[in-house]
Amino acid sequence: MNQENCKNECGCLSDILRTIIMLQRQNCDNNCSLGCDRPYLGPNMNNISYNTRPVNLYNCCTGTTWTFPYTVGETTGESDVLRVESLDECCCTCRILYPGTTEGTYLSTNQFVTINLDCVGAMQCLTDTFVELG
Repeated sequence: MNQENCKNECGCLSDILRTIIMLQRQNCDNNCSLGCDRPYLGPNMNNISYNTRPVNLYNCCTGTTWTFPYTVGETTGESDVLRVESLDECCCTCRILYPGTTEGTYLSTNQFVTINLDCVGAMQCLTDTFVELG
């Protein structure tokens, strides 16, 4: 597959994921849109305590969320919550997050997955949050 075909096939998802990465790195300009790529993290523009826009990615063939195993210390589990870390053409690298003790919070793992965006049919953004990255 050449780059032109890839851009046409995964363009909308890669554009949104690129914006999320810029926001998480706090270097988004004011040309961002609303929705998953709104121009700030958190519930309003004045809150700078968030560093992550968690996402669920859905398999284009089955419609189910991509779920990945993780191990943290003695605890193992599966999670469908991801933090986008980087994007290279049609492939995104994501850190696996898992639920914290408080509802709507997540903890990070040091485990990463690379996903081909050609296999992603949909994306859901979850509520912005702060995740301690380790």
